[in-house]
Amino acid sequence: MKNHSLYDKLQALEPKEKELDISERLRAMERPLLSWYGEHARALPWRDRPEPYRVWISEIMLQQTRVEAVKPYFEHFMEALPGIRDLAAVSEDRLLKLWEGLGYYSRAKNLKRTAELLVEQYGGELPASYEELKKLPGIGSYTAGAICSIAFGIPVPAVDGNVLRVVSRVTGSREDILKQQVKRRMEEDLRAVMPEGAASAYNQGLIEIGAIVCVPNGQPLCGQCPLASICVARKKGLTGEIPVKTPKKARRAEDKTVMLLWQNGRIAIRKREDTGLLASLYEFPNMEGHLEEAALLTRLGVKTAVITSLPAAKHVFSHVEWHMIGFRVELEERPAGDFLWVTVEDLKKNYSLPGAFKAYTKLIR
Repeated sequence: MKNHSLYDKLQALEPKEKELDISERLRAMERPLLSWYGEHARALPWRDRPEPYRVWISEIMLQQTRVEAVKPYFEHFMEALPGIRDLAAVSEDRLLKLWEGLGYYSRAKNLKRTAELLVEQYGGELPASYEELKKLPGIGSYTAGAICSIAFGIPVPAVDGNVLRVVSRVTGSREDILKQQVKRRMEEDLRAVMPEGAASAYNQGLIEIGAIVCVPNGQPLCGQCPLASICVARKKGLTGEIPVKTPKKARRAEDKTVMLLWQNGRIAIRKREDTGLLASLYEFPNMEGHLEEAALLTRLGVKTAVITSLPAAKHVFSHVEWHMIGFRVELEERPAGDFLWVTVEDLKKNYSLPGAFKAYTKLIR
C-alpha cells in the first residue's frame, strides 16, 4: 500500500495562479526526484561501486538490453576483465565469447578499441571530461554524461530514452524525441538545472523513474510518481500521446536455411565477414532462401547425407528479420568450404555464436 504521507511530501506543488514554464518545471523536479531516488533506487551490482570502469561497462551493456539480462553478464565480465588494461589485452574471440547473448556486438568491439586508446593515450584511465569521453569509440553524449555524473560527480545530463520520455511528459512536449536536435535541446535544458553535488542521483533518478514508473510500454504508474503534480501529460490526459516518436520503417524479411553439419562427432561453424551484420562472429553454415534437401546437397557439393528437418525459427534485428528453416546433416566426408570443425565442448568454451542462432544452438547443447 502506498505511503501517502511520504508520497505527498515528495510532490512538487505547482502554483495555482500561473502555469510553470519549462525551466521552472524542470527546477521543480529536483527535490521530489532526489528524495524519491533515495527511497526507491534499485540495488544493482554496478551501483555498489560506481567506479569509472564499472560505470562505463554497465552503461554500454545496458544499451538496448534489459537490466535483469545484464546483471549476470556484468558480474562475469568484471571477474574476467576487472580493469581497462585487461580489456585492452583480451583477444577479440575471448571478448565476443564473454559478450555472447547480449547482442549488438559492435558495442563489445568498441569497448576494446576504447580500452586500447585509454592505455595508449590516457594512462589506462577514463578521463574525467565530458568532451574527452565523447571522442572515444562507442561513447556518445548519454554515456559520457552517465560516466561523468555517476563516476566523477560532474553535473552533466545523461539523456537516454527513459529521460526523454519522462521529461517530455513532465513538460508536455510534443516534439519528436527521435530527432537529435530535440535530444540536444533537452540536454541543454537539464544542464541548466542540474544540482551541484547530486549529479549522480539526479541522472539516475530520472532514468529510474523512466524504467519502473513512467514506463516505456503500457500505462505509466502516475500514482507512484514523485513528479505527478507537475506533469503536464498527466494533468491533461496525454500520457498515451506523449512522447511523440516517428514511426519506424517496416523491417526487411530474409529467408535462410541453417545447417547443423556433423561429421565424425564434430560440428561445422564458420566466421562471418569483418563488416556488416554480426561482423566477425561465428555462425552455423547457412544459405539464402528456404532450400529443399536436394538443393542443399547440391550446394554442399555432396551426393549423400542423412538429413533431418529441424524446427523453423525467426530472429528480429532492428532493421531486418530472419525467417529460418533448419536441417541436421550427417556427413560421411567433410564438404569443401571455409569451415571450422569443432567439438561441442570446444564450441561452448571458445566460440561466440550470436543469439540469432539460439534456436539451433539449443539443439546441440
